[in-house]
Amino acid sequence: MSSFQVFETLVIGIVVLASAYVAFRKLLPKTSTRVMAGVSASLNHEGRAGVLRAIGRKVQPASASGSCGDGCGSCNSCGPAPAARNDAQPLTFKSRQ
Repeated sequence: MSSFQVFETLVIGIVVLASAYVAFRKLLPKTSTRVMAGVSASLNHEGRAGVLRAIGRKVQPASASGSCGDGCGSCNSCGPAPAARNDAQPLTFKSRQ
């Protein structure tokens, strides 16, 4: 294998991992927050190296403020349900004469 093939493989691998990470965060936000909190807790505790603790603080998800206005769903009530609109109009069919 040439050095270019090794470089190309590394770059493609990094791009694939980055896109999988973005898709994971976008499509599964609650699961990704839970996973990132677990990773952060395992890295950021006493007895770990300073670099690992810094990485643990970096990946720690932002905590929700808990107010109903922040839109995070922390209070399981994202405001009142919108009123159902009753703008139903009857269908009218016209013949093709």
